[in-house]
Amino acid sequence: MLGSAAILIFLFSALTFDRMIEYKQVSFYSAEVPAWMEGYKIAFITDTHALPANELEKAAERLNEWKPDLLVLGGDFPSAGGGPERSMEILSKVATVDGIYGVEGNHDNYAELFAAMEKYSVRPLSNSGVRVREGFYLAGVEDLWNRDPDVKKAAEGARPGDFVLLIAHNPDVAMKQDASPAGLVLSGHTHGGQITLFGLWAPALWPGKGITSYGQRFMAGWARSRDGAPVYVSRGAGTFEGVPRVFARPEVTLMTLRDGK
Repeated sequence: MLGSAAILIFLFSALTFDRMIEYKQVSFYSAEVPAWMEGYKIAFITDTHALPANELEKAAERLNEWKPDLLVLGGDFPSAGGGPERSMEILSKVATVDGIYGVEGNHDNYAELFAAMEKYSVRPLSNSGVRVREGFYLAGVEDLWNRDPDVKKAAEGARPGDFVLLIAHNPDVAMKQDASPAGLVLSGHTHGGQITLFGLWAPALWPGKGITSYGQRFMAGWARSRDGAPVYVSRGAGTFEGVPRVFARPEVTLMTLRDGK
């Protein structure tokens, strides 16, 4: 009886909530956030995978309603009905104050993705960084599984006192390398566990066993790096073709920075 009830609950979740993108509003408080960045809005989309183009268009429309200062793309944009070029075409329509930047994921052909980004005025970050404004430095690293991420190199252009936002598709980077230059790390990759036991990490339940070496730590939401840097892991907006989400609702992150001082 209990087993049957659990199966029904799993099916209900997989067929309802776990198919609907949550536009998750998150506030980040830190003394490292400059006073001028109080209320600064960062939209974060990652792991679209097999998300249909019309669903990505709806996400772009929602973001335009939210009016972000910055849009950050966390990697894994292989499909969305037309490959990375179609995804970048859609996401380039999001109006921002300070632009759109992105990194590669483990399912991306980085050369193809970066070419699509540049075609639509999205700036790729590949162990590199950019000064978005005075006092704000944005860094991004290569994918951990496919290439050679280098946090130190990505953040080397930051000046003392800068607030450094690091984009790393795979959150494990924050444990394997020194992430202390970052005031905040944004990641995706784990899909919130994809198929979970009522929100608890259960890698044996889905084909992505071993997707992270740190289990529940980086499943979704807030965590800390090896060095204590704050890490936010998005559940991602899409899913693998034919693999359901269960208690791992897709997410587009709407993050507002707050001056923790």
